[in-house]
Formats: sequence, C-alpha cells, structure tokens
Amino acid sequence: MSDQNEVRALALAVFSANGRLISAGNELVAHLGLTSAWWQVLGALRYSPVPLPAASIARNMGLTRQAVQRIVDVLADKGLIEFQTNPHHRRAKLVVLTAAGLKAVTDAENVVAPLDQAIANKIGSDRLREAIKTLEEMGCTISEWLARPQSRSPEQKEIPL
Repeated sequence: MSDQNEVRALALAVFSANGRLISAGNELVAHLGLTSAWWQVLGALRYSPVPLPAASIARNMGLTRQAVQRIVDVLADKGLIEFQTNPHHRRAKLVVLTAAGLKAVTDAENVVAPLDQAIANKIGSDRLREAIKTLEEMGCTISEWLARPQSRSPEQKEIPL
C-alpha cells in the first residue's frame, strides 16, 4: 500500500471511529440531558488550563466558530457555562464552566468510563499513546498545510471569520 493510500485509510478509520464515538456518546449521555457535541465543548473547557473564548475552543477541537458559539449559547442557557470578560479581547468573552457544568462533564465521564476501560484493555496503553501522538501530528500537519496560501485552489475563496 502506498503512503498516500495509508493516509487515506487512516482518515477513513478516523471518520468511522469519530462517527461511532459520537453515536455512542449521544446514547450514553442522553439520560444526563447532554449530547456528544455539548459534552465535547464541556470537556474542552474542563481540560483547558485557562478559560477560552469560543473561537479558541473551535480551533482546538477542529470545529467551526459558529457551531461552538451555538453550543456555548445553549450551555449558558442551561447554566452549564458562563461568560466572563476577556482582558485580551473586549468582544470575545471567555467561556467558563459553572459548578453544574463541571458536574455534567464529570457525570458524562463516569458513565463512559466502562467503555473507556474496554478500549484501553483491547488496545493497551502503549498503542493508545502512539495513536494520540499520531493523531496530534496528523492534525498539526493538516493545519499547517491549510495555512499555506498555495494549499488553496484558485476556485476556493477565503472564508471570513
């Protein structure tokens, strides 16, 4: 198999695993009043060392700013996050977990813990660490490639944020 075919096979495996992860997440956390998308944003906030604006959450998670903004607006309405003043940007408020948001993400992680353990048992710690490293490097390479002006075809136009 050529290197390009292996990259395509990896991409298809990632798409497949992501679809299953989202479906399983939706099923497992539905009784908590969450969706996988909400849980994804809550998790990003929980594990960030600093509060983040919606655009940074989106960038870190590979999502659109608009999609994350819609989610954080819903999470704010539900009392799971709150907005705080951003000293670095007047209009881009920081998104912060509330106590209820921290409880929601903790509850979700507890519900999914048996699945996490089953995956860890099947794959093993060494292979999991290598998979994380591989996917992080893949994500960085994609981001760097897309940031190059010559990576866009002439038909593609810049999309304003």
